[in-house]
Amino acid sequence: MEHTPDAAWLTQVVNAAASDQQGAGNLLRTVIVVGVLGSVFLGWFLLRGYKRDD
Repeated sequence: MEHTPDAAWLTQVVNAAASDQQGAGNLLRTVIVVGVLGSVFLGWFLLRGYKRDD
């Protein structure tokens, strides 16, 4: 096993941790889209009961 200086090891650890966190954007985007579509569907579902067929 080769020796890795502390500074290089720390840089590798920080870069690995940063690359693991890059996937949160897709999850957040999905949550926002589902929330907006769910709100629109809920509003349509609740408001259609107030339609009057006179």
